[in-house]
Amino acid sequence: MAPTNLTSAPVFLLLGLVDGTDAHPLLFLLCLGIYLLNALSNLSMVALVRSDGALRSPMYYFLGHLSLVDVCFTTVTVPRLLAGLLHPGQAISFQACFAEMYFFLALGITERYLLAAMSYDRATAVCRTLRYGALVTPWRCAALVRASWAVAHLHSLLRSLLLSALSYAYPTPVRHFFCDMTVMLSLTTSDTSAAETAIFSEGLAVVLAPLLLVFLFLRADPGRGARLRSAGGRRRAFSTCGAHLVAVALFFGSVLSVYFRPSSPAYSARYDRLASVVYAVITPTLNPFINSLRHKEVKGALKRGLRWRAAPQEA
Repeated sequence: MAPTNLTSAPVFLLLGLVDGTDAHPLLFLLCLGIYLLNALSNLSMVALVRSDGALRSPMYYFLGHLSLVDVCFTTVTVPRLLAGLLHPGQAISFQACFAEMYFFLALGITERYLLAAMSYDRATAVCRTLRYGALVTPWRCAALVRASWAVAHLHSLLRSLLLSALSYAYPTPVRHFFCDMTVMLSLTTSDTSAAETAIFSEGLAVVLAPLLLVFLFLRADPGRGARLRSAGGRRRAFSTCGAHLVAVALFFGSVLSVYFRPSSPAYSARYDRLASVVYAVITPTLNPFINSLRHKEVKGALKRGLRWRAAPQEA
């Protein structure tokens, strides 16, 4: 990429979550508390899934990987968010900006694919109950997780290369707390039509993947719809898929509001930043509570872990 201004250093100025030059210590403490809760809950889930034999089902296998992605996902952006709340106007180099974008996109897309894999697992549990063990095998679960990581990095590499090849003026103020893809597209001095078309096309496929999986499994067993119309069938389906649907709605709702919104003055930079906080910070923090901590298996694993830690002290 050839800089459009060779007399200045190739840096961007991140203006942070809140406009202005004043520090926001109370907001800093709030965001820090949310981040620490995120790290504690997600790392605890990862440790439980890896250490407790009762959490060996495919659902918890996917949840363990989702928790690992969530804590990494927030770690990419939250430290810079916290720094910007105390010292607005953080300078970031061109290389650091696009490296941050690469990992943010890779982890965010990995989360979307893991949610798609979880949709496959939950849809199979509802629509293919008798064949669930044969369809959702450990080998297939591992393959889905590996494919999620690999394909997500390919998606992220494509987007990062497309955007880094564009021209920017330096130093450029960025009205955000990290180098988001949509913000960088708005700052470039190059024609973005080809990059936007490519990004929108492959991004749409990523977003629609969970819905497509559920649709295919429901369509594959037409008789299941009649069985689900009974009260018992609806209760069982909701208990199996309800928490996952809430997590999907939170994540994809906030993502769609940022990346697939109409071009309108009503959508301001402040709105984009707040929506980014929802899917980049709030939703990853809530995922362990929505998906995991309401299940009796997880509560049992937590109790066993606490008893195991307390036993040596009592002895």
